Amino acid sequence: MSAPQEGQIVTPDGGSVRELLRVTAPVDLGAIDPRSTPGLPTTARSGEHRKAWAREQVELIGGELGRQQEMLFAMAKTGSSGPAHRVLLVLQAMDCGGKDGTIKRVAGAMNPLGLHIRSFGPPTPQELRHDFLWRIRRALPPPGYVGMFNRSHYEDVLIARVGSLVPEATWRARYDEINAFERELTGDGVTLIKVMLHISYAEQGERLLERLTDPRKHWKYNPSDVDSRAHWGDYQAAYAEALSRCGTDAAPWFVVPADRKWYRDWAVAHLLRETFDTLGLGYPAADFDVARERERLLAGGAGAGGAVEMNGR
Repeated sequence: MSAPQEGQIVTPDGGSVRELLRVTAPVDLGAIDPRSTPGLPTTARSGEHRKAWAREQVELIGGELGRQQEMLFAMAKTGSSGPAHRVLLVLQAMDCGGKDGTIKRVAGAMNPLGLHIRSFGPPTPQELRHDFLWRIRRALPPPGYVGMFNRSHYEDVLIARVGSLVPEATWRARYDEINAFERELTGDGVTLIKVMLHISYAEQGERLLERLTDPRKHWKYNPSDVDSRAHWGDYQAAYAEALSRCGTDAAPWFVVPADRKWYRDWAVAHLLRETFDTLGLGYPAADFDVARERERLLAGGAGAGGAVEMNGR
């Protein structure tokens, strides 16, 4: 394989990151190496510069994502092609899995005015008075926007399950409720990209220790993280069942090996890019006479004391 040219987006080995990272039931997380790099081009798999290469690729892909995001917004604003699309990236991970970092890196090139980013912590008293999907519905991105969820409705079959916050019959019933909810979303023009950032027990330990070692990261540390870590096996089982029960053709699950942060960002950027490519996006055609408006603008500029210059000033 020849070396990629500088400034060129490189196609992943295997062709599609979506195909490589999609999981189907039954999901065995133990069979997925958190340090692996599926789809990473052969030319980038060796050498000490591959981190820099991957980050450069994320920046290049980010430029394309920004263009696609603009088209998504423009099509929704003009109503040029029927029901408006929305894209929703759902990120789930164990503590220290890299949800914040992924959003920062991948969303960086997009227009923040077209992003709808939400984070979900423990339910508030008001949220607890409602169905578990109530707060999720209120956080959905408007038509034409790209939404990003840091945690999501899946917390209610993960933390609620492992922490015994509700009876087993309650959280088990939620799988069907989630599937029905996601069918509703996709029927309403929402394209879901559900990603589990898959880190290892050892990597999580290193990241937690780093938060304790660096005073600038103390604010990120929560003593409850160690309590959750003691239930690692239970959480892995909960994740595996959620991915198995709630992965559908319309709303599939993708597992991204996330011990290597640079690969994580590269993979999620490609997932977004490939998903945008399936939406048939484009800039809407003008619904007015462009030539006529140009004539009017030039005529108006001349009448006001000088012709309008159309050569980029």
